[in-house]
Amino acid sequence: MTFERITDADRALIRTALDTLSRCYDEGVYNHTVGAAVRCKNGNVYSGVNCDGIHGSCAEYITMGMAISAGEREFDTIVAVHQKAVNSLLSPCGNCRQMLLEYCPDIRVILNNDEGEMVKVGIRDLLPFACL
Repeated sequence: MTFERITDADRALIRTALDTLSRCYDEGVYNHTVGAAVRCKNGNVYSGVNCDGIHGSCAEYITMGMAISAGEREFDTIVAVHQKAVNSLLSPCGNCRQMLLEYCPDIRVILNNDEGEMVKVGIRDLLPFACL
């Protein structure tokens, strides 16, 4: 797996996701406990939170849906956050990994490596042997 160092633009993306989460956080009901932000190749940034429930949707799905609904089709980097996670970073679940691979197979994901350092990896590294 190839790790990339995060940039100032990546740190700004993390702050955007955390800001969105702090505005929407629902501690008592847990409906909005994860935030996400995606940066498109043109520099536009979109953010969202998860919508929990019987058939809930992860923050990454909501955020990608917002970007796609706005006409975006080329994506650079995505991050998911939770205020109590290490470095506030969450790794995408299996469903999100598959969705990201299908919609943007070259996207990079900000997460923690095994040492707890913030890094970026390609989505293909997070879903090896996947079929498209």
